[in-house]
Amino acid sequence: MNVIVDASVIIAVIANEPEKEALIEVTQGVDLLAPLSVHWEIGNAFSAMLKRGRLTLEQAIEAIELYRQIPIRFVEVELEESLRIAKALGLYAYDAYLIRSAVRYKAPLISLDQSLVRGAKEMGVRVVEVR
Repeated sequence: MNVIVDASVIIAVIANEPEKEALIEVTQGVDLLAPLSVHWEIGNAFSAMLKRGRLTLEQAIEAIELYRQIPIRFVEVELEESLRIAKALGLYAYDAYLIRSAVRYKAPLISLDQSLVRGAKEMGVRVVEVR
């Protein structure tokens, strides 16, 4: 089964956030897919943590090495369709890319971003709930 994964899930696993075990459990045995934008969002997230002093450069590099070990298949998304979703839901394009990917690949979405989850549900996308 394919599941669309967003950056919030990946960061939570790498950073040992409280949701880590539940995220790993619900993604066991599935194929993770993501729009290519997620790759850049990961870099941006670690850059923000560096800027705020939440981690050192060495820790960020270690985190990127962990990220590279996560088997994610990056997929193309149609910008036009994504912009239609962004406009309809009042979301940023990055969130719309994830929703569009879920629609296109007929796959549920997993995210810790509640506004993204709400938007996905509005578009009829199944969401993998994490407790």
